[in-house]
Amino acid sequence: MFSFCADPAAISGSKWLACYLTTGKHVGLYWSFVTVLVLLAITAPAALLFGFGGATAARSHFAPLRLFGKFYIVIVRGVPDIAFFLFFVIALDQGFEWMRHQVLCPDWSEPIRQGNDFRVCPAAKLPLGNAPQWVHEVYGFFLAVLTFALVFGAFAANVLYGAMQAVPRGQMETAEAYGMTHRQTFWRILVPQMWVYALPGLSNLWMILIKATPLLFLLGVEDIVYWARELGGSKQARFSDYPHGDWRLWYFLGLLVFYLAFTKVSEFVLERIMRRLSRGQATVGAT
Repeated sequence: MFSFCADPAAISGSKWLACYLTTGKHVGLYWSFVTVLVLLAITAPAALLFGFGGATAARSHFAPLRLFGKFYIVIVRGVPDIAFFLFFVIALDQGFEWMRHQVLCPDWSEPIRQGNDFRVCPAAKLPLGNAPQWVHEVYGFFLAVLTFALVFGAFAANVLYGAMQAVPRGQMETAEAYGMTHRQTFWRILVPQMWVYALPGLSNLWMILIKATPLLFLLGVEDIVYWARELGGSKQARFSDYPHGDWRLWYFLGLLVFYLAFTKVSEFVLERIMRRLSRGQATVGAT
């Protein structure tokens, strides 16, 4: 990046460090922080949407829908996150390719399952073999977001279900006595008041989601933990313009500071939201 970086062997001190920290791989590290933040920005509302749908389904008077909501909550919460991520991403990817295969290649005669191999026609592959690299990266990121949203949506559904149950039944009955329909009671009475009961659980879930972002590496996304391990490992002069010893301790220490600072900011923001939601309500969170 700097003009004096043309010959790394001829510089030292702060210039060497400036050149080292602006290499292409370090740019990848810096972009990986953006990747994590974008993942959280998309996954959090998506998980909340899945959670709201799951909690609403679990409270439904329609038995099949109620069983589906409770099944979603119990099954996803009962499987370890790592196992679910490793299984679900493969299953989701193959499911998309299978559906494309049925539409695009109806005359395909070979079996899709061939032993341990899953083979679809070339036109059904996701992404296509001749697709640019950025398409592969976006598709992998999309699978990661969907997987995170489904997993944490189940936890959010459990929190929201409990919050809905915590809203005093007397308020619902009063609204119905005034002539409100079940739908009006749900949206005007239950939903606005459930957030104050749900926010403590959702706050904990947000912290867990932040700590779970290193699982992106399992999903094929080059996250900050991947780059910290890649850049911090020992580099010899034969294989690198910037040889150094094992610096993983310093890279992971930087990640520690990042996550601690991020969670501290999150705690501050969530506390302000909790105070605002609790204003005027006779709850434990009221101030």
